[in-house]
Amino acid sequence: QVQLVESGGGLVQAGGSLRLSCAASRLTFSSYRMGWFRQAPGKERTFVGAINRIGDTTRYTDSVKGRFTISRDNDKNTVYLQMNSLKPEDTAVYYCAARFDIGSYYVYNYPYWGQGTQVTVSS
Repeated sequence: QVQLVESGGGLVQAGGSLRLSCAASRLTFSSYRMGWFRQAPGKERTFVGAINRIGDTTRYTDSVKGRFTISRDNDKNTVYLQMNSLKPEDTAVYYCAARFDIGSYYVYNYPYWGQGTQVTVSS
């Protein structure tokens, strides 16, 4: 079955940076759009951004535009989330997800999900 494994989370001070990775296996990675989502304590999981299957198109939620960058390496079956200028409100569990690369970026019916990695931003 499809496996997505996130890594790179941790504790960082406000203004700092982290890079999350998501390694995918048991799927034709280059056929899939990859998304990043996050869930803060006591809140619903929300969309952070996504990248198309060949890596030349990205979309982001407004709150992370200009600070976060999604990229992918199809040779390594890995997608990345570079997070700069982190804020305490970015504290959440971050999840990567995969779906076929069709349709709106703002439809979030991703069938495959990772287990999540915790990001904590201290003030």
